[in-house]
Amino acid sequence: MHFTKKSTAEKRKDFVNNLKENKLLRFPGAYNPLCAKLIAEIGFDGVYISGAVMSNDLGIPDIGLTTLEHVSYRANQIAKVTDLPSIVDADTGFSDCKKTIETFEDFGLAGCHIEDQIDEKRCGHLDNKELIATDEMVKKIKTSVASRKDKNFLIIVRTDANIVEGLDKTIDRVKAYEDAGADIIFPEAMSDEKEFEKIRKNSKIYLLANMTEFGKSKLLSIKELKNLGYNIVIYPVTTQRLAMKNVEDGLKSIFKDGHQNNIMDKMQTRKRLYELVEYEKYNAPDKKITDFKTEGHE
Repeated sequence: MHFTKKSTAEKRKDFVNNLKENKLLRFPGAYNPLCAKLIAEIGFDGVYISGAVMSNDLGIPDIGLTTLEHVSYRANQIAKVTDLPSIVDADTGFSDCKKTIETFEDFGLAGCHIEDQIDEKRCGHLDNKELIATDEMVKKIKTSVASRKDKNFLIIVRTDANIVEGLDKTIDRVKAYEDAGADIIFPEAMSDEKEFEKIRKNSKIYLLANMTEFGKSKLLSIKELKNLGYNIVIYPVTTQRLAMKNVEDGLKSIFKDGHQNNIMDKMQTRKRLYELVEYEKYNAPDKKITDFKTEGHE
């Protein structure tokens, strides 16, 4: 049970309408449903579900080992806990773009992105990536567009060509992908403002910027990205990185000290956790489950 108010169709419509308002939409990555609830509470515009994060969460590298079943199950769990639109990383389409689009649409997502790497893909900010031919990617895009039932389910197309073929070839791909029916273009691993700007000048549809840490791209501010004409920004791995660094530091402290008294200030309190999971809303007329006090658990 989740106390959301909006249907999937409403969330998709909100996403489309917000894009039309020509503002920069912020989509932090959620590594689990609880994180998605926090993203919504703070006031962001949407939730991003990263394939790399999902691979990391399973303890494996992001090299195309996850399946549609892995990703769609987790994406559904995340998308349904919030009234925000959620978009998901569909890698290269899991070898069947028709099934992939149908699955994510049925599972309540507002959109997904597919990329032009070979199936044995790798993180977009690593060297030595391999791409499929432009015409092969165009076929994937056309299949994806034709497979959706709701026109507000947005097809985002990522190109990894910049590191592999250079910016001019990237622009050629962007134009081909737009002509094939992409709703949003995701140019991966742009190095700086000049490259982001050149894509904007040569694109006629919505653009998504990836502000992932420790990668090829300079980390730009909301103001800078808006001035460059971008429409969506994602922070795909940020929340997982924050969480895992804190977990690592905390575990080391417990291992060294033999107790957790020195790291209590790093933890979410019981009271705050119960607020976030909306504990009180699960009370029923015949049974109250919040018959306890959280004083002393601040």
